[in-house]
Amino acid sequence: MSLGGCIILIAVGAILTFATDWQMKGVNLDLVGVILMIVGLIGALAFRSVARRRQVLIPPSTTVIDEDRHHG
Repeated sequence: MSLGGCIILIAVGAILTFATDWQMKGVNLDLVGVILMIVGLIGALAFRSVARRRQVLIPPSTTVIDEDRHHG
């Protein structure tokens, strides 16, 4: 999951929890919203930890001079 997807989950969860007053039979939308926010937060933390591991250190470049070339 990308970072954008995690942010969307958090936003949708917050909207369901705090900004709606819909009532659905058999579904607690406040709980669904909290679950979405938690999943989005866990995804964002996982993305952050994976992104830290992906940082590759590139050694300084060195110039190689090949003196064994034959000029003909």
